[in-house]
Amino acid sequence: MESPQILKNKRYDQPSEFTANNLLQQARRQRALPEAKIPQICVLDPDGDIVRYLVKGGIAECEPRWACYHTLLHTFNYQGIRFGIVGLAVGAPFAVLVAEELFASGCKLLVSMTSAGQITPLRKPPYFVLIEKAFRDEGTSYHYLPPEDYARIDDALFNTIKGAFKEGTIPVEVGTTWTTDAPFRETRHAIRHYRSKKVCAVEMEAAGLYAYARATKRNIICFAHITNQMGKAETDFEKGPESGSTESLRVIASVAHKWTASNGQEEPKTRR
Repeated sequence: MESPQILKNKRYDQPSEFTANNLLQQARRQRALPEAKIPQICVLDPDGDIVRYLVKGGIAECEPRWACYHTLLHTFNYQGIRFGIVGLAVGAPFAVLVAEELFASGCKLLVSMTSAGQITPLRKPPYFVLIEKAFRDEGTSYHYLPPEDYARIDDALFNTIKGAFKEGTIPVEVGTTWTTDAPFRETRHAIRHYRSKKVCAVEMEAAGLYAYARATKRNIICFAHITNQMGKAETDFEKGPESGSTESLRVIASVAHKWTASNGQEEPKTRR
């Protein structure tokens, strides 16, 4: 059987002619925007629930100099750290596009917090999974890394942050996910297959983000917020108080503090 087109004509050692810097430069020219200095720790919030919670509470403000054509960047202070956050970047192609732009703009650590469907039960939803590796059942990762089954978090980064929740009260597991581009093609056969591989959840971003991170040596941490059982349980998609935003922020802050301390950096100063 001939290889699919997505695996052909790749040159992983060659840089892209079109870059995030190219895009941002032209966007700033068109909009007469100065270059933005964004927070060094940023968050991807595909569901948008965290952003909505922060904006509704007057906690986050929109960064007017953010030059991305497709998204808004909000900034906020939480537990003494200044964060940037982008909502509604769903799926690996969109998530990686935004990640490229964030790192081109000064981000040093990116945390993705996405909703996910339970494949192998670890406990009763909702709960969080720190994604150690993700099956590459999407397209984006194959533009960054040669074919293999998984995209993985950087080993050193994983070792830095995996102990952040040992003594806490936040329900965080460590596990493997299945990243898909087609959420409404989660067939019974596919679910059985991934369950046999000890996959705990299905989501849409982690494999692409981890492949990009490994190819470019970026710091990216992906979490799955397990909120549903394929829409078949009576309480599916219930995340908890404030649509799970307060618990999600606690998870994100725990990682940010751990990463900042391990890198010997002063924690980013809060400002308005």
